[in-house]
Amino acid sequence: MALDWLKRRKERESQRAALAHRIPAGQELTDKWPVLHYGDVPKFKPEAWDFSISGLVARPQRYTYEQFNALPRVTETYDIHCVTGWSKLDNTWEGVRVRDLVEAAGPLPTATFVMVHGENDYTTNVPLDLLLEEGSLIANQHNGQDIEPAHGWPYRLVLPRLYFWKSAKWVRSFELMDTNERGFWERYGYHNNGDPWKEERYSWQEG
Repeated sequence: MALDWLKRRKERESQRAALAHRIPAGQELTDKWPVLHYGDVPKFKPEAWDFSISGLVARPQRYTYEQFNALPRVTETYDIHCVTGWSKLDNTWEGVRVRDLVEAAGPLPTATFVMVHGENDYTTNVPLDLLLEEGSLIANQHNGQDIEPAHGWPYRLVLPRLYFWKSAKWVRSFELMDTNERGFWERYGYHNNGDPWKEERYSWQEG
């Protein structure tokens, strides 16, 4: 038993060393996908679901569920890192490109930040230029399967550059703004930026 445990430990250490360039400090690899969120899993009603873009835009947008499903789709693969300390590598996501959605709304020159709104009154703040980076999606599939309700069905935001709490589950709207207001977890002590490679976990780390 002890020898088996030691063997597994050495295997994990060897794997981590080989993948060190992909794992931020303070993170441990997992093959699972832990479920962490605020509030209950919302009940999905297709006829009531919509996605909107408002605030500092020239052309406010609103999509019904049927309209959103008809938008062009892309597939992206990248790693995700949770502020609680786990990393899951090689996740393949399918969904709608965020840049296409925001550009259709025509961001005004004064728009520099976005408040992301989800179900359960959840919010999280993101710089606009980072939201528009290549790879940012509103996704409904993960590794070839529909995302489970507890992970954000029917759609969740996926931002490859930030800790995963910024990738809001059950996303419903973007509000473009000229101020960097804190979202839900940011008001409760999480870092305003959330870059895993800088270990921006908590607000007390902000300079």
